[in-house]
This record gives sequence, C-alpha cells and structure tokens, in this order.
Amino acid sequence: MNAFFSSNETIILPCDSKGIEKAVQLIRGGYPVGLPTETVYGLAADAFSGEAVARIYQAKGRPSFNPLIIHIAHIEQAAEIVEFNDEALSLAQKFWPGALTMVLPLKKDAKIASIVTAGLDTVAIRMPSHPVMRQVIKAFGHPLAAPSANKSGSISPTTALHVKESLNGKIAAVLDGGIADKGLESTIIYIGADEIKLLRPGPITSEELAQSSHLPITEYKADGQNPVAPGQLVSHYAPSQPVRLNISQKEADEWLIGFGDIAGDDNLSPSGDLTEAAAHLFSALHRGEKSAYPRIAIAPIPLEGIGKAINDRLGRAAAPRDEQNTSQR
Repeated sequence: MNAFFSSNETIILPCDSKGIEKAVQLIRGGYPVGLPTETVYGLAADAFSGEAVARIYQAKGRPSFNPLIIHIAHIEQAAEIVEFNDEALSLAQKFWPGALTMVLPLKKDAKIASIVTAGLDTVAIRMPSHPVMRQVIKAFGHPLAAPSANKSGSISPTTALHVKESLNGKIAAVLDGGIADKGLESTIIYIGADEIKLLRPGPITSEELAQSSHLPITEYKADGQNPVAPGQLVSHYAPSQPVRLNISQKEADEWLIGFGDIAGDDNLSPSGDLTEAAAHLFSALHRGEKSAYPRIAIAPIPLEGIGKAINDRLGRAAAPRDEQNTSQR
C-alpha cells in the first residue's frame, strides 16, 4: 500500500510509543491515519498538504465541497491559522481542549491547503482533548485535518474496529485508543459580530455556550447542499437500512434501539441519561446495521441539552436518500 505497510488490509496499531511513531511516519509520508479523539475517531492527514488531504477525500468518498476541521495541539498553532476576536478567544479559553469547533476567518498567510476549506475564506478549527490525538499532533509538529474516519455519510466510528470495518484497505492504519468518550462529533459554531450561530449541535450544548458568552445563540439553518461546516448534508451518519424515528413499538421487520423505559433490542440508556445515550448512539447504530433486520427504529429522545445533538444526528440518519443525497454521502 505504501512505504510502511505493504498489505491491502488496514492495520490496527496499539497506542504505545511504537504505534504512535508509526502513525506519525505515515502522516509525514502523506497518508491519512485513523486517530482516536474524545468525540469520534478522525481520519487525520497533514493540513498543509493538498495531496495528503486529497487522500482523505478519496478514502472516504467525501464530496470536495464539504470542508474539514483542523485539529491543533495548542492555541499558538491556531493563532497562525485563524483570526481570533475577543469572543472567540474567550470561548477557546473556556472550552479548549474539548469538543468545541469554531469557524473563524482564515489568515491570508495561513499555510492550510485550500482543499481543506472547500474554497471558503473561513476554516473550522478545534483543540481535541484526547491525549493520543494531542500527542500525534505535537510529534508531527503542525495541524492535522481530520473528518470522521468512516465512509462518507455512513455511521460515525467510536472504536478502532469501526474504522477498520468502514475503511479497510483504503487507509494504512488506525491507532486503537479505546471507545470514544463523547460519542458525538464536536459542536460547531460561527461567531458573528452580534450573535453566535450554532452550525452543528454536539457535546457542548447551546445552554453551556449561552452561559459563557455575552452574545445570543441562534441556530443556523443549512440548506443541506452547500455546507459551510462539516456535518450539514441532509443525509449523513446513516446506516445502510432505512431508519424510523420516535418509535415506541417496533414492526416485525425492525431492530428497535430503545431509550429509557422503551427497552428495544438495544438501549441507548436504560436510565434515560442523555449523556450516556450520546456516547452509545453510533455504536448502537452499528449494531443495528449488522442485525438481520431490514429496518431500524429508534425510540423518542428528549429535545433538551445534548438530546438536541442526538436528534440532529438521527434526523440526518433517517433523511430520504434520493440520488442526489446518496452521491454526497
């Protein structure tokens, strides 16, 4: 496959010093590598190399108009790429490292490959908290571009095995950092002059943002066809089967993912804990996809706190998959 691995099978590397060294070598060689983060596993490549980033799009089958998130290890790296206003800097100090991505103006002299931003004059950036991801970025020496490490539009990966199952043979390796803690992709915001636009709900809720900002939080309504941030396509995060939402009683041909008192064939959280449900969501969808049932049904999830982010992912997983949407997955 490349100078480091000749097999056509994706290798799962342990998160020890040798595994991390091999991952960094691959990235230096221009190849994307699956890496653990606290949200979901990411497919990381050199953010300064258009050729390396193009291999991310190729491996995922991702549409080139869908921008990527830049991952940095410290605030100084971010300051070389984006323009911070006072509000953005305040939120970075509050939530970084962590599951907050900010879409900020790209500096004119930034070295970020243009393919990363999909031609926009802004870039999505965050500082992950996962120690392995941070260690790889520091060892590599500059930022990494990293969308979720899965086939575009399919269920996001929360384990190294999920990555291998989705991208086996398309990437050289994935570092096994265990199960992703948050289980949902990061919250994405855009900071305007008089408001903060919530571009994608995630582990950091709009309520938490409101408590830490002087600006009102508004929800951005994407058209689903021209994304200004990752995760805005209409059909996304989807299993191969059709999905029905807000189901209390399944049909005979359905695999039911329950919540709270609705037990189901699987259950996101028997106690009705939304944080637990978020952490288990994608793993449950993976199990449903592997079941013998031709359809998946999902119990109602409250629209509060992180439940808004769960419902966002479920709405996209259940979206109609017409020919246009399918081509964008």
